[in-house]
Amino acid sequence: MSWLSGTNTGTSTFGAINNNTTAAAANNATNVEKDVEVNEPPADSISAMAFSPTGDFLAVASWDNNVRVYEVGPNGQTQGKAMYSHEGPVFDVCWSTDGTKIFSGGADKAARAYDVLSGQSVQVAAHDAPVKCVRWVDSPGGGVLATGSWDKTIKYWDTRNPTPVATVTLPERCYIMDVVYPLMVVGTAERHILIIDLNKPTVIHRQMLSPLKWQTRSISCFPAGNGFAVGSIEGRVAIQYIEEKDNSLNFSFKCHRKDASPTQKDQAMVFAVNAITFHQQHGTFSTAGSDGTINFWDKDSKTRLKTFDPCPGPITCTAFNRTGTIFAYAISYDWSKGHTGMTPGHPNKIMLHACKDDEVKRKARK
Repeated sequence: MSWLSGTNTGTSTFGAINNNTTAAAANNATNVEKDVEVNEPPADSISAMAFSPTGDFLAVASWDNNVRVYEVGPNGQTQGKAMYSHEGPVFDVCWSTDGTKIFSGGADKAARAYDVLSGQSVQVAAHDAPVKCVRWVDSPGGGVLATGSWDKTIKYWDTRNPTPVATVTLPERCYIMDVVYPLMVVGTAERHILIIDLNKPTVIHRQMLSPLKWQTRSISCFPAGNGFAVGSIEGRVAIQYIEEKDNSLNFSFKCHRKDASPTQKDQAMVFAVNAITFHQQHGTFSTAGSDGTINFWDKDSKTRLKTFDPCPGPITCTAFNRTGTIFAYAISYDWSKGHTGMTPGHPNKIMLHACKDDEVKRKARK
């Protein structure tokens, strides 16, 4: 198909990427409920993934300085469609609402836009420190790109202009950010969480400390935009509603923990919750962690729907496709143990899981 034009069309873009995963794909599929391995994954840690809102195309950001785009076929088969580069590791990636552009931010202190029709990428934003988060804000007045940086700011950009439309000063470095219009939630260093009503995008509607006692690792807004889930490095997740009248619905729970040994069940090994992703149709969500385990949850019934541990290493990021029928997860080093934990031969894989109804549908209330 001719989704992209120019030199980025087809599989030739991926010709220089090491592809030693084909032989392992069949074995891994049988071991993990026939999950499908994406061909020609990045050569370094996978930091973020996002499906197109208009088709089954998966954008993947990596520490190897590149963003790759894969087309996912009806049976899970994949094909590399495009690749573009930053001048440093890429930390985040998102799509425009119409699926015509991909945005990414990275250690080169820049955000870039890739036009899927022309096959060209251009820089559209700049910060004084690495860009950790990018989100497209499809507001009634026109779309803007929001970028969160370690320079302690969020900036909004009309991507046709080189200067930001507005800037919000944060109390600390931006670690994680999510948007479901009109809700924006930002997690920073020192456990600050900021809530912004995008109808007033330069005003911090509410600032709070995370209900979790350890560093914030992941944040995801409810599909309804009335709250968010936050995960920490200590194997906990908190469910938080925006309105004070819903405070009684807030709660936190333990996950991504293991007994230290069969004889030491009172001592738990804790792992970072690297990713929280909501299912847009059902409002359920997934958590994935450094322990290589994935859980699906129903927050309303406080029920775990599914657990599986497919991975020989940490899971760094996850994504549902637009219909909620495909769940993508990345297996790679998450830097939770610093540079010394990056051992030679560490896997870098992207897996596709076909979602079953009993995994993602809410439990009927009794």
